[in-house]
Amino acid sequence: MPRCPTCDKPTALCVCALLQPLPTATRVLILQHPQEPDEVLGTAPLLLGSLPAATLRVGLAWASLSDALDEQADNAAWGVLWRSQLPRPLSPDEDAAPYLALDRHGQPRSTPFTGIIALDGTWSQAKTLWWRNPWLLKLGRVMLRPAEASIYGRIRREPRREAVSTLEAVADALVGNGEDPALRPALRRAMRTLVQRARDNPPPYRA
Repeated sequence: MPRCPTCDKPTALCVCALLQPLPTATRVLILQHPQEPDEVLGTAPLLLGSLPAATLRVGLAWASLSDALDEQADNAAWGVLWRSQLPRPLSPDEDAAPYLALDRHGQPRSTPFTGIIALDGTWSQAKTLWWRNPWLLKLGRVMLRPAEASIYGRIRREPRREAVSTLEAVADALVGNGEDPALRPALRRAMRTLVQRARDNPPPYRA
């Protein structure tokens, strides 16, 4: 099966030509489960092709944030996209908020995060990454209530309506953290094209 040398997706699904650089002040660290790269509909390559400030690490465990980034990092300046294991229960308003940023103690955060971490994989793979990396509890927390169901639709089922792809979650998190709102539709447009091409070219994918 022919594959794109940049994103490693089947050439029939590749959207690299549609990606445009979207510079951000916020860094993005994608921690990807080792089995996720086999998923042709994974969205991490779209983020890496669009966000100069994005970094991908593939594995199951890292000793610390600094280890994952391969540089010294301040835990307090980073937030991880994860709704479970909170230090305190959320109020109804907080739980319903489209974007909520908390510090490691569960208190509202008033300043933007330097960086945001996304756990990339299926729901069970993301849970594995969470439990294998206890240092994530030392970070702030980013929580989302997406207004729309995932672009995947029926082509890749999500466990809950509020569960969306890594790309969709990162796009919403970046805008909530103060980045240009225009990056959200740009990223989502690339993902829509990927999903539509997958619908138009069912396996085996052809060039």
